Amino acid sequence: MRLGAYTACLHDRSLDETLKILGELGLTSAEINTGGFIATPHIPIDDLLAGAGAREDYLGRYTQAGITLTGLNCNGNPLNPDPRVGPKHADDLRRSIELAALLGVGRVVTMSGLPGSDARASVANWVVNPWDSQFLDVLDYQWHEVAVPFWRDIQARAADADVKVCIEMHPQNLVFNPPTLLRLIEQTNATHIGAEMDPSHLFWQGIDPVAAIRHLGDRVFHAAAKDTRINDDNVRLFGVLDDRFTRTPADRNPLSLGGDNTLNQWPTQPSWQFVAVGRGHGDDFWVPFLQALHEVDPDMAVNIEHEDTELDQIEGLRLATENLLAAARKAGI
Repeated sequence: MRLGAYTACLHDRSLDETLKILGELGLTSAEINTGGFIATPHIPIDDLLAGAGAREDYLGRYTQAGITLTGLNCNGNPLNPDPRVGPKHADDLRRSIELAALLGVGRVVTMSGLPGSDARASVANWVVNPWDSQFLDVLDYQWHEVAVPFWRDIQARAADADVKVCIEMHPQNLVFNPPTLLRLIEQTNATHIGAEMDPSHLFWQGIDPVAAIRHLGDRVFHAAAKDTRINDDNVRLFGVLDDRFTRTPADRNPLSLGGDNTLNQWPTQPSWQFVAVGRGHGDDFWVPFLQALHEVDPDMAVNIEHEDTELDQIEGLRLATENLLAAARKAGI
């Protein structure tokens, strides 16, 4: 098993400095962003697609640092009906699959995406409780008219490239839990589409990530090490489905997510929040989590995703690394 980090938290550092930081922390794996919601400062995609020499030089920087490039990350919404967002994110995903094959990287991490409610819609629409028949109509359109045709094409591209596409089961996407992942696999007859097992989004939905791994089995291709703290007092009042987010003021340079979309601010009293590995769940979770992943694939990469806003980028990454490596030792892997 290879333990590493998704380098988005170090996008203000050069690639070489980032790899040096990972190596000094004792990590051996890196996952690099190649499009979608955020920028790509750690990988010159056009140069690498254009020439074998550039690819050899690029991979040589990892070898020199003692780090293996284990995944390309292209999280976005390739099904977004906004013409400024969906087509670009879809093209980023197709290019990431092509690039992964050329680099010999077997994994591309992404999201399933979320269409609008119908062919006239301009905004994505997430339906999770379709008690009214109109919402089943929405889901039928989203799955049969949009998602399945798109993902059949992605499956074909991934199979031709021998690259595994690893879907993060992320709310506000069609695929957000094990049943919806299996639905996508079954409806596209997929062999090269599976899960990126990120426990953070499963925790707040009430899903047991270890049980999810055992349920999905060899459909788990890749993993993230990202924790979630459930704030029980706030859950009692607000529940886990919470709309108290606020807009990021323009003078604080909100992160663009494509088109006019920007990243919002979390509630001041959140029901749950992303935290560094070990700050939400201890070894009683992380040890069996790593063991379950190891049973599926002893060579699986598990990359830290640092989004703990209470810790700075280095402090949070260091703490997550210490706790993940300690859990791996206890897990005997």
